[in-house]
Amino acid sequence: MNQSLSQEEFWTPVILSVKVSILSAIIAFILALAAALFMNSRRFVGRTALETIFMLPLVLPPTVVGFLLLVSFGRRSIIGKMYESMFHMPIVFTWGAAVIAASAVAFPLAYQTIKTGLASLDKDLLSAGRSLGASEWQLLRYVIAPLVKRSLVTAFILAFARSLGEFGATLMLAGNIPGRTQTLPTAIYMASESGDMTQVWLWTGLMVFISFLLLTVAGPHTRRSE
Repeated sequence: MNQSLSQEEFWTPVILSVKVSILSAIIAFILALAAALFMNSRRFVGRTALETIFMLPLVLPPTVVGFLLLVSFGRRSIIGKMYESMFHMPIVFTWGAAVIAASAVAFPLAYQTIKTGLASLDKDLLSAGRSLGASEWQLLRYVIAPLVKRSLVTAFILAFARSLGEFGATLMLAGNIPGRTQTLPTAIYMASESGDMTQVWLWTGLMVFISFLLLTVAGPHTRRSE
């Protein structure tokens, strides 16, 4: 390890990135599942427009997503003012802001993956379950989840991976404060800017290892659901 950084300085962005990625993946997954279930069961005017909005973070530049989040959650926004009045601190430039940014960019991947899985469901099974008195929660737990298990696992993996690599939106909303909001991508960028290529390679290799480890652990579980 480069002697210019202490052990704590090296591992702080790593730990923060993993924490942010796990929370972001959970949030993106839950929101994507709810959205996919809603869109799969209903037909209404404006459905295409709403789905287009869901997918926008996938095609917009991350800095644009970050700017829109900054407008939505900044200190002058309604949400930002309410949050600050309740918790006496702003949302922006905190590690929570990094979670919001990563969740926003991870959501479309999770949504599209779950939506594809739901599209393969036999609608007659759901209709039969409802006719037998099953609630929507029971249908989700005992019918939908087992049948689209592979899509659900894949959606969470993609959300985690996208969150782990998020840079632009995070930089706009959370900033790059060492020890507070500096994640691995921003740490790598700053190390590259300063010419510390040894540090860049160490962090880059660690990111590749984390991603590889996640796919390796999830792989057998995913194959069993086929």
